[in-house]
Amino acid sequence: MMQHPDGTRTPVIDASVHIFSKSNKDLRSFLREPFKSRGFPDYEMDWYGAPGGEYAPGTDADGRYPGSDPEFVGSQLFEERGVDVAILHPMTRGIMPDRHLGTAIAAAHNEMMVTRWLDNNSYADRFRGTIRVNPDDVAGALREIRKYADHPRVVQIGIPLQSRELYGKPQYWPIWEAAVETGLPVAVHIEVGAGVQFAPTPSGVPRTYENYVGFMALNYIYHLMNLIVEGVFERLPDLKFVWADGAADLLTPFIWRMDCFGRPHLEQTPWAPRIPSDYLPGHTYFVQGVFDGPGDVDYAGEWFGFTGKDKMVMYGSSYPHWQLNDLRVPSSYSEEQRDRLCWRNAAELYGIDVAAEVGAQ
Repeated sequence: MMQHPDGTRTPVIDASVHIFSKSNKDLRSFLREPFKSRGFPDYEMDWYGAPGGEYAPGTDADGRYPGSDPEFVGSQLFEERGVDVAILHPMTRGIMPDRHLGTAIAAAHNEMMVTRWLDNNSYADRFRGTIRVNPDDVAGALREIRKYADHPRVVQIGIPLQSRELYGKPQYWPIWEAAVETGLPVAVHIEVGAGVQFAPTPSGVPRTYENYVGFMALNYIYHLMNLIVEGVFERLPDLKFVWADGAADLLTPFIWRMDCFGRPHLEQTPWAPRIPSDYLPGHTYFVQGVFDGPGDVDYAGEWFGFTGKDKMVMYGSSYPHWQLNDLRVPSSYSEEQRDRLCWRNAAELYGIDVAAEVGAQ
C-alpha cells in the first residue's frame, strides 16, 4: 500500500518483476533431453551490460542470484516495498537458432515459475505469472498456452520484443487467437542473454549501453503499428498487448504521425478501416519505466492524459534490475490518474480483485 499524508492508502500492483532460475545448473534441472545437455547463453552473457552492474544493491543477499528466491523476493516486495500483488516475468535467453531449443527453454522457465513461485511458497497467493512462449515455434507456443491457461495465477503470455518478423504478420496469428480464447494478454519484454537477434536499431548496432537501452524499447512502435495496419485488432477485438519495457512517452507523437499518414489512405487497408489511434483503447498497455515521461512537473498530469495513456500505463519496478523503480506519482496527477497507474489499470487488465487480495494478507 502507498500511504498518503491524509492517512488514506492506495493499493500497489507491481506489473513487472523479473525472475530467474538460481543458476544455469538449476535451469537445466527443468530441461529434458535432448535439450538438457545443449548449449545456450547464460544470464551474464549480454553484449550490453549495464556499466554499474545489472542488479540493484541488496537484491542478491546471502549469495542468492537476484530474483531467484520467492521467499526473499516476496519479503522485499511485499514487506519492504509495500507492493500488494506482483506480476512475474521470467527472463529467458533470447531467440535460439534452434526453435525447438527456444521452446524448451521457455517451457523450463514456465515450469520453474509455476512450481516454485505460484504454487509453493508463503507469498504464492500474491504472485501472478507470465508464461513464456517462443513465437518462432507456433505449435510449441500453443502447447504451452494450453498447458497453463487454466492456472488461476497465470495472467498473461510473454514473448520477446526482439523477433525475426513484425508481430502483425499472419504467421503469428494463431498465437494471438489463442491469447484471446484463453483471455490472456500478450506481454512483450526485452529479452536478456545474447541470442540470434537483429540489431537493436533499424540502422545497425550501437556501441554503448546507453545508446542500446535508450533505443531498444522503442522497437515496440514497429510491432504496434504493424499489428494495427495488418488488421489484427480488427480481426481480434479482444486482443490486448502489454509493452512491458516502457516508452509510453513516445506513443503520442508516433500515433499522431501514423494517423496523419493513415487517414488519407484507409482505402488501401479495408481490413483495418479505422484510423490507427482508434485501435489503441482496450488493446494497448504499457509498464511505466523509471525514466519514462516528464517526471514531477506541473504538466505531468496533462501529458499523462494525452492519447489516453492514463488508461494504458501500469506501474512496474523492474525488480531486481539496476533501474529498480520506486513508485513516485507526480503531484499533478489527478486522484484517478494516480489510482490507474498504481493499481487500477493492472487490476482491470489481469482480473485482480485488489480488495480481496489486500484483505487476505
